[in-house]
Amino acid sequence: MANKLVYKVIFLNQGKIYEIYAKHVNQSGMFGFIEVEGLFFGERSEVVIDPVEERLKNEFSGVERTYIPISAIIRIDEVPKRGVNKVTQISSKDNITPFPTSNIFAPDGDIKKPKS
Repeated sequence: MANKLVYKVIFLNQGKIYEIYAKHVNQSGMFGFIEVEGLFFGERSEVVIDPVEERLKNEFSGVERTYIPISAIIRIDEVPKRGVNKVTQISSKDNITPFPTSNIFAPDGDIKKPKS
């Protein structure tokens, strides 16, 4: 019997750290993005409602797959079972610095070619 894989994806989004669980994580066909598909929401507890998980469920409602920029990814782990989806605010105590995104890809005209 094959184990069902679960991926924990931690990424930055608008000054917050998102931790979500998904069935599939792949390199996207769109350059610079990671494809995350099959998000898990609310299957762990039907009785107790977690407001953060409900907010994430509403944010991703109707989304079959999401594409996250590689520069926003903090970590991707393969885990034996899903945990609790979280959104936390980045504080001054956190040791997380977003990857610089300006001028990563320069247009062809701006690239200086060596003289031959």
